[in-house]
Amino acid sequence: MALEMKVPSPGESITEVEIAQWLVETGDYVEKDQAIAEVDSDKATLELPAEASGIITLKAEEGDAVAVGQVVCLIDTDAPKPEGGATAPVAETPKTEEKKDTPAPAAAPVKTETYATGTASPAAKKVLAEKGIDAAEVKGTGRDGRITKADAIDAKPSLGTPGLGSRGEERKKLSMLRRKVAERLVSVKNETAMLTTFNEVDMQPIFNLRSQYKEDFKSKHGVSLGFMSFFTLACVRALKLFPAVNSMIDGKEMISYNFQDISIAVSGPKGLMVPVIRNAENLSFRGVESEVKRLAIRARDGQITVDEMTGGTFTITNGGVFGSMLSTPIINPPQSAILGMHNIVERPIVRDGQIVVAPIMYVALSYDHRIIDGKESVGFLVAVKEALENPEELLMDNNVAKALEM
Repeated sequence: MALEMKVPSPGESITEVEIAQWLVETGDYVEKDQAIAEVDSDKATLELPAEASGIITLKAEEGDAVAVGQVVCLIDTDAPKPEGGATAPVAETPKTEEKKDTPAPAAAPVKTETYATGTASPAAKKVLAEKGIDAAEVKGTGRDGRITKADAIDAKPSLGTPGLGSRGEERKKLSMLRRKVAERLVSVKNETAMLTTFNEVDMQPIFNLRSQYKEDFKSKHGVSLGFMSFFTLACVRALKLFPAVNSMIDGKEMISYNFQDISIAVSGPKGLMVPVIRNAENLSFRGVESEVKRLAIRARDGQITVDEMTGGTFTITNGGVFGSMLSTPIINPPQSAILGMHNIVERPIVRDGQIVVAPIMYVALSYDHRIIDGKESVGFLVAVKEALENPEELLMDNNVAKALEM
């Protein structure tokens, strides 16, 4: 019998997906639960597993937008599994009878170059090639309009004329995920009163802690003691101090949350994805680092689900891993604020009345001014700065070993 495979619902409110890539072809034998396609929703790229074993027939093309519940392929479950890797037979080249006394084709007449208008001498050709000028652009002064070496030396490329390099272009359709991201980013700019406030953080205290404990931390817990755990827990503390930053607008109402679900921007095969660390307020340094590693691996391997990227209350993005010094991150709707981390550079600062060189990071908080006032936004970012510059007291309760579970 032929089993109709329909597009499953990848998540609430999603009604359409796009066939990003077929991993099999019509006529292939597929095993049950084998990944047969990658589909893009407006939130993630997901794999489509085969619902049964058999011979598959595709009913949609790559790039097609298909509704949830639509049939995209048929699987003939009665078809036997082929033995071994059968290959298509190679067709023999038919033999042709030898024809005797067949006259050889006449040789093509050899064209001799004449001094026609626009023809360049060998010396002129060399000069023009070195200058990247087409002979058609040069007016010859020689006999019958021939381009001489002097003409080539005097020739100058016309402004705006393409050179001899490649000028090709490629056009391809944006994925559904990328199109949706574009729509959301534009809507945020148009529908929110977005502002950004900046500050700088002296990262030396965190450098000192990591230098002292990172090896023991990794050997005991199996994950690195990175910067994300410090920033996540600093944001959790600041969100508790300034609950308006942990709020959202829903129509004419403001929704505030008593938990902190922190979205973190990670790079995946289809672009930037934003999985969520649930109840970050209940996690230790080890818990945050383990969750960051787990989500990053799932995003990298294309296994992240829609549920894992839905429902965050605040976002952290780290452009510093790509070398960004400063940016104004765009809010991740329907959230009301996002923290941007940047690269760490040694800069001169004043510490205790002395000019010293310290590892400095610029941080940025973009926020929706409709529900977050300037006082709250600046206060939030200052609270983050204070926690990062004094982590032992404000994030570890003056007990580093206990905080790191050493």
